Order: sequence, then C-alpha cells, then structure tokens
Amino acid sequence: MNLFAGNTGLEATPQTQSRALDWHRIDTVLLDMDGTLLDLHFDNHVWDTVVPKAYAAHLNIPAHRAQMLIQARVNAVTGTIPFYSFAHWHDYTGLDIVALHRLAARLIGFRPGAENFLSTLRKRGKRVIIATNADRQCLGVKDEVLAISNCVDQVISSHDFGIPKEQQAFWQALQDTTSFDPTRTLFVDDTHRVLDAASQFGITETWAVSNPDSKRPPKQQDAYPSLNHFDEICPSR
Repeated sequence: MNLFAGNTGLEATPQTQSRALDWHRIDTVLLDMDGTLLDLHFDNHVWDTVVPKAYAAHLNIPAHRAQMLIQARVNAVTGTIPFYSFAHWHDYTGLDIVALHRLAARLIGFRPGAENFLSTLRKRGKRVIIATNADRQCLGVKDEVLAISNCVDQVISSHDFGIPKEQQAFWQALQDTTSFDPTRTLFVDDTHRVLDAASQFGITETWAVSNPDSKRPPKQQDAYPSLNHFDEICPSR
C-alpha cells in the first residue's frame, strides 16, 4: 500500500524535462515538503509498512487484510483534508500515528540539493514558504529531526485553512495570507493534481519533482518542467 506516492499521477521514465529558470522574475518560492524538500521514502515506508503492520497487530488480522482496509479508506478520501490528517488516521485505525512516525524517524531527510537551495534562496533575498498538505502533527515530527521550519520564512499547512492544495480555495486563501504574486512565484511539488491546481490559479513557474522517493524509479510527465536535484534550478550565488 502506497499512501502518498501512489496518488501523484506521474508516470515513470528515465528522462527529465527541465529548462532555464529566470530568477530575476521570481520574488516568492512556494515549496511542497514531502517528496519535494524531503525524501518521500520516509512517508512511503511508514504508510506502506509501519502503519499496516501495527494495524494488523491491533486488529489481530493478517497484514494483507490490514493493507486492504487502509487502502480502501485511502481510495475514499484521496485529495481531501482527511487523507492528510493524522487525527483522521488515528480515529480510523485506533493507532498513535505520531508515535509510529517517530519509530522510523531515522529515515527523515532532505532530497538532493534541498538544503543548499533553501540557503541560497534566502541569501538571494527570495521569500521562501513551505506550502504543504501535511498537517501540523506531521510537520512537528519532521521539525524535530531537521528543524525545517527554521530554513524558510513561513510554513503554511492546508489544514490551517481546512482546504487541500488540490482546491482553488486553498490558493486564494494562501494568497490572501501571504500576498504572493502568482506571476512572480515559483512553485515546486511532486503531485500532479496539486500542480494542476497551482497552474490553474495562475502560478506561471510551476515545476514537478521527478524522483520524490529516492528508493523508487524517477517519475515524469510532460505537463510541467521538472527537476531531479535542486542544483538544476538553484540560482547562482
């Protein structure tokens, strides 16, 4: 069972699609967290292995049955706030989702080039905002390990608005909160339906991540320019 990456809508390919980025036209950088700044291997391991195993033990059922039950719920709530909510998954499974994430916290890490990219952006005077569907409990687990909130100017969770990034209302709420100019903003994400929503809102520089999980093959689609390593678009120092 693949809770997050299996819903990206990106197709595997050995190629990447990239192009030059004009940093003189960018004031604000909006960045997804899981699968973009951070390696999605951690989240995939937790939801594909740790949670189903714990759920099977909790219900005293076979692991494959536990996976089927979780997958059925995933299918029902994909693209909605409950899909990303630790509280929802606690209520559904009866498990301590935060504790299960902490069990695998050793796997939490930045994607290639992400730390240097964030540092360079701030040195260049760009405003850097994490815009994530992860809830505040999930953010807390990542922050305990990487202090990622200290690397950016602001962290916005879709749960702050009660609206997932897949919906136009999220982007309007984000603009109302941060006053970003879509025509002078770069947004990077690994999920196709989120990229579509950002593009529809008018963000002209909308980029995809082609290898969100370092342990899985790169993914690619033709709709957006993409990157494997942040050095590919990092502005010159």
